[in-house]
Amino acid sequence: MTELTDGNPQLGPLLTRIAEALERMSPPSPPAPDVQAADAFVWQPGDGQLVPITTVNRIPIDLLQGIEGQRTQLYNNTKRFAQGLPANNALLWGARGAGKSSLVKAIHAALNEETPGAVALVEIHREDIPSLPHLLTALKEMDRRFVLFCDDLSFDGEDAAYKSLKAVLEGGVEGRPDNVVFYATSNRRHLMPRDMIDNERGTAINPSEAVEEKVSLSDRFGLWLGFHNTDQKTYLAMIRGYVEAYDIPAREDEWRPQAIEWSVTRGARSGRVAWQFIQDLAGRLGVSLSG
Repeated sequence: MTELTDGNPQLGPLLTRIAEALERMSPPSPPAPDVQAADAFVWQPGDGQLVPITTVNRIPIDLLQGIEGQRTQLYNNTKRFAQGLPANNALLWGARGAGKSSLVKAIHAALNEETPGAVALVEIHREDIPSLPHLLTALKEMDRRFVLFCDDLSFDGEDAAYKSLKAVLEGGVEGRPDNVVFYATSNRRHLMPRDMIDNERGTAINPSEAVEEKVSLSDRFGLWLGFHNTDQKTYLAMIRGYVEAYDIPAREDEWRPQAIEWSVTRGARSGRVAWQFIQDLAGRLGVSLSG
């Protein structure tokens, strides 16, 4: 700048004012997130912020019926991770409304109840998956352990975001940070619709290689937990547990036929359907479920 301003003394102050004006116009850097402010966060890639969530929408772990095996495996995996031991990324796949996302949130709450601050839950939305490398870069610098959670993860058509997810989970040079584990729920075992996979078989020059490339994303998850349709006995056990837990003043011979009719009208029996029935029953009887 000295060489530019030697011949024109007025140029120096002018350039200084321009630089100061540009600094005022540029937005300030966002403050570093306080990861001790809460136990749950939502990732907002637009401004690169972790938004703390003080109240998580969840169901107590003891009320999740019919998924005891899945609960034990995911709980043990998460607890090992919270203790600083090796743990796998987990894919919870299967029937809709079977309790996949409820289980993730319930286990997170149970572990933090046993050991306050044991692990933080960070939700990333499906459409924000391309920003995942940026999020992991931020998390690996923080002095806390994180369960990164994506609900209803799937890919369609020409969506190429799954390639970046593959690299981040296991295949990249850096790999997954030691203080982060990735949990996803999906209705699809391989995260891709069957017609998309079948289309690859029919149009690719080498069908087997094309299919392998599509389904290899799910292989990045070391722990696969399948969730299946609920039978009537388990469905009624779910409702019985809710009735007892929330002190709903209804006898089983009263709510049982109503619950069966409720499931028939919806064409399904699942944890979600059971909870929807409980909300209807409690509402009709004037019972709060906020406790």
